Amino acid sequence: MNLASLPLHEQRDLVKNKETAASDLAAACYRQIERLNPILNAFITVIQADQDEFPQAGSLPLMGIPVAVKDLYDTKGIRSTYGSKFFADHVPAEDAFVVSKIKKAGGKIIGKTNTHEIALGVTNNNPHFGACKNPWDITRTPGGSSGGSAVAVATGMAMAALGTDTGGSIRIPAALCGVVGLKPTYGRVSLRGILPLSWNLDHAGPITRKVEDAALMLQVMGGYDEKDPASVKTLPGDYSSHLRDGMTSRKVALAVGGFIEEADAEVLQAVQSAANVFKEHGAQVVEVNVDFLKEAALANALMTQSDGAAFHRERMKEHPDWFGADVRQRLENGAAFTSTEYILARRTQAETIRKLESLFESFDTLLLPTTPIVAPVLEGENAVERARVLTRFTAPFNLSGMPALSLPCGFNSENLPIGLQIVSRTWNEAGVLRAGYAYQQATEWHTKKTSIINS
Repeated sequence: MNLASLPLHEQRDLVKNKETAASDLAAACYRQIERLNPILNAFITVIQADQDEFPQAGSLPLMGIPVAVKDLYDTKGIRSTYGSKFFADHVPAEDAFVVSKIKKAGGKIIGKTNTHEIALGVTNNNPHFGACKNPWDITRTPGGSSGGSAVAVATGMAMAALGTDTGGSIRIPAALCGVVGLKPTYGRVSLRGILPLSWNLDHAGPITRKVEDAALMLQVMGGYDEKDPASVKTLPGDYSSHLRDGMTSRKVALAVGGFIEEADAEVLQAVQSAANVFKEHGAQVVEVNVDFLKEAALANALMTQSDGAAFHRERMKEHPDWFGADVRQRLENGAAFTSTEYILARRTQAETIRKLESLFESFDTLLLPTTPIVAPVLEGENAVERARVLTRFTAPFNLSGMPALSLPCGFNSENLPIGLQIVSRTWNEAGVLRAGYAYQQATEWHTKKTSIINS
């Protein structure tokens, strides 16, 4: 049995039932890291865990499951670089709030994953720690900024991983690497101890192989943190008990319009086929024009760069040359926006939220592509231009703060993964996960694995 290829919930049950040891799960991950990280560069720092550190019995939610953490999260006593030259030797004194929750739940942190510098980009082509490579084609980007986390999960270097998402940085790499990525509702998961990019748009969430694993991870990660100004006190979520309720009579909106139709034809066909699966399983699917999301995506980009420029203002003054060229340009752009432009973007945010709230009064979920293209090449004259479009369909839901899930829904003619995005109203992670699980169980895309795993 290849332990590294099993989904998280199956691994947890093996440990719980004493059919395998948690240390064996970690050993399987370390073997994959040793073999594949020199090729894919998914980890900036690997954390070796002693065998006696793993729980041998009990019913902790994660039971010694090896978890990779994006190197944007603080880890006590472990180097946390944020993908930046400024923090290359930074060792935090405390864990991020979510990291502490993972540990208390029995999870074992096995490494810090590669990220686009300060999370301000979606290629994961990091000038300081090297480019992360897509396991389906190493000449292509895995997406970012949580690219290392998605690659680690896709290749069995970790059983689950933590990411962050300001314009799509969990969902984009999940889509391009053929795994599951969940951006929860804004305020659901604490951001304390995570390097900010945008205080207004940042989200933290899990990357896993299967939808039920994302539900399990969110159960651990979510919860109120009184020391995080963005954290919202809500009733504890229950993300797993209704996963199997199905889609019969559920109302599903399928996004259409000029904004959506700019996507590649193969991506659109895969999402249309996914909508047909929902119909076949009893859902009512109705096409809805979402052209208003174009302005939302633009507003998100403006706010992300402006907020990033505000947070990094002192570093930009002292050592602008320490930033990579692409990140420095974005920070300069952000600093150049006027207060009028920012205020108009905030107005677009309010209007977008209201329009989406109105949509979800009539529909349970919204379906659209995660990305308009498959993974673009890392290098070449069109690489940057192609990468710029990756946030088109994800960024609007950072602006609205609503929960959004990406899961595999097909492959293009070059055998590159395509992601389906499922969105719902604020706080309805359970509905997003239920829809994702129903689709996953009706298809086999989640079972496909890149050949590099066993090559």
